[in-house]
Amino acid sequence: MATQRPPRSARRVVPALGDPIRIVPLHLPRELVAPAPGIAAPPAAALTYRSGPLLDAVEVFTLFWGTAWNDPASQNIAQGLNRFFGFLVTSAYLDQLAEYGVPQHAIGHGRVTGTATVADATLGTNVTDSAIQHMLQREIASGAGGAGGAGGSGGVPAPNANSLYFVYLPPGVSVSAGGDRSCQAFCGYHDHVNAQVFYAVVPYPNCGGCLGGLGPLDALTSICSHELAEAVTDPVPPQGWYDDSQGEIGDVCARQNKKLGRYVVQLLWSNRRRACV
Repeated sequence: MATQRPPRSARRVVPALGDPIRIVPLHLPRELVAPAPGIAAPPAAALTYRSGPLLDAVEVFTLFWGTAWNDPASQNIAQGLNRFFGFLVTSAYLDQLAEYGVPQHAIGHGRVTGTATVADATLGTNVTDSAIQHMLQREIASGAGGAGGAGGSGGVPAPNANSLYFVYLPPGVSVSAGGDRSCQAFCGYHDHVNAQVFYAVVPYPNCGGCLGGLGPLDALTSICSHELAEAVTDPVPPQGWYDDSQGEIGDVCARQNKKLGRYVVQLLWSNRRRACV
């Protein structure tokens, strides 16, 4: 009888340079991710720096794609996420990343540069990563230079070496990326366009595997903290900080959360402490 392989979200996959997407895996039953009886647990991670870019002082810009974000309930979520980033980029969470600084990239606090709602009424129920890249490049080209207020619409600033665009999809819209679909294999991911535009994609958590027993906003802040930390320390996977068997700083500690202030964030791997903190 053939051995049943766990879902892709429970496996570690080292990305090829041509397919650098790194995902936030689903919350899975423990029996799918725990070692089988008699099988040793994997060794502790040892992230190594591969000489690529890092985001020294991350500049977060949020984009909420779809007219559904104009609904009052969705607006509350969007405003909550913007408040979360305002807190996170100057918090102890960014201080944790300082140990991954290198002489040419000293990682410090960041800032939020703005937000925009992209009111596309023809979004459909599934979008591809290529469509997200196209939308992002279109919005940058048409609106570079300005920034919208929280929950509102405004120009999308042109990218610089520290820019990180977070793209959010509304309830009922899934994302296809790297041959997989959100809520079936992943809850979010980060990627880049030609090592010049760094972005993260976070679909609305429409499933138990992405909620992980949390409310929608708490689930989103956990996913976003995972992606922020990985994009800062490995914006062009795997050319930043990476472990060949266990992945990026957030992958090692996937599905483990803590409270930071009033927000839920995911634990991150510390090389210095050899633990998830």
